[in-house]
Amino acid sequence: MTNWTVILSIAKTHLFTKVKQTSIAALGVTFGIGSYITLVSFMTGLNTMLDDLILNQTPHVHVYNEIEPSKKQPVSLYDNFKESFNIVHSIKPKMSQKKIHNALPIISYLGNDENVRGVLPQVKTQIFYIAGSIELGGNLTGINAIDEARLFNMGDYIVEGSAEALQTTDNGILLGIGIAKKMSLKVGDRVQVSPINGGIFPLKIVGFYQSGIADLDAIQSFTNIKTVQRILGKAKDYITDINVKLYDIEEALPLSKKIEQQFKLKAIDIKTANAQFETGTTIRNLITYAVSVTLLIVAGFGIYNILNMLIYEKMNDIAILKATGFSGKDVQLIFMSQAMIIGFVGGVLGLLIGFGLASIIATIPFQTEALPTIETYPINLNPLFFVIGFSFAMISTFFAGYLPSKKAKKIDPVRIIRGQ
Repeated sequence: MTNWTVILSIAKTHLFTKVKQTSIAALGVTFGIGSYITLVSFMTGLNTMLDDLILNQTPHVHVYNEIEPSKKQPVSLYDNFKESFNIVHSIKPKMSQKKIHNALPIISYLGNDENVRGVLPQVKTQIFYIAGSIELGGNLTGINAIDEARLFNMGDYIVEGSAEALQTTDNGILLGIGIAKKMSLKVGDRVQVSPINGGIFPLKIVGFYQSGIADLDAIQSFTNIKTVQRILGKAKDYITDINVKLYDIEEALPLSKKIEQQFKLKAIDIKTANAQFETGTTIRNLITYAVSVTLLIVAGFGIYNILNMLIYEKMNDIAILKATGFSGKDVQLIFMSQAMIIGFVGGVLGLLIGFGLASIIATIPFQTEALPTIETYPINLNPLFFVIGFSFAMISTFFAGYLPSKKAKKIDPVRIIRGQ
């Protein structure tokens, strides 16, 4: 029966008699795990920030009425040409309207789906912004501001004002920051907008919107749905777009197919709309985890080398232990215990150092016009990273102690003593 009290006592004595070597071994674990925590927290934080920049502003399913050429041209209606190969040039789009027919019942139907978190109507139109003699072309989108802030984090991109101010202000407008700079406008000013069909409507600026995409901020502004309907002279059921937010993003593609078949509308899921971005995200995540795993493996080899040398230098102690009656298994457990103690202490210190460095990075100022609401470097302190780091510290020190101690288990004490 193994006497763990004696084994742990001897292991502790070995560790404290060679404090310098023990410290070096523990620091090898500490800096390996600390570097891993810092790197993976920082890189995944940056990746999440870049993902959110696009995905927060993109609906999981975007429903609209697409203007496209008729699939059946008049020539195909004639029986005489059915067996012929017809080529038609300069095909014009069929007569259709941007309005979604029966939009309100469709919104109600989608809202009752158990997979749907929220359904938001929008009214989009092209306009001209007019301030004095300056006239700029752009887009105006009518929204329910409070719901947009709740489901699509719109508040993160409002640099002045608020979604609530837009919701409660009649004839209010949330102006794109690029437009505001070109026209030298500030919150509280009035800007006139003119739709393509004519007329001029003054709107009060209640805030500025900055998405981080300069081309978009130079043309895009938001107001209430009722305001856009009034500008266009349309009824309350005039809706041009429906944005759907789901609980599970993986349900976006099947839902978009279902909507297209059921309502004969165009429905684009988020992965189709951002296919190139998804590829970039996958590659960045692959690089992040590849570098992290490489760092852990390098740290593991360093730990093995240090513990291997530690056991090699204790050959005399091994011989004496065996000569005094300790079995090979006892000797192996003694050095395994040392390795696990070093792994535990080094792992805990590594987690603390990693957390400390990541927290320091999170306080470093990071200001850019592309990301107005980000003030410091983003850090992702996911508890899973700490579990992985500590688990690796224990596993790597286990094998780093097991392999040399297995060799020590087979050492002949007589040969060691004679060698002295």
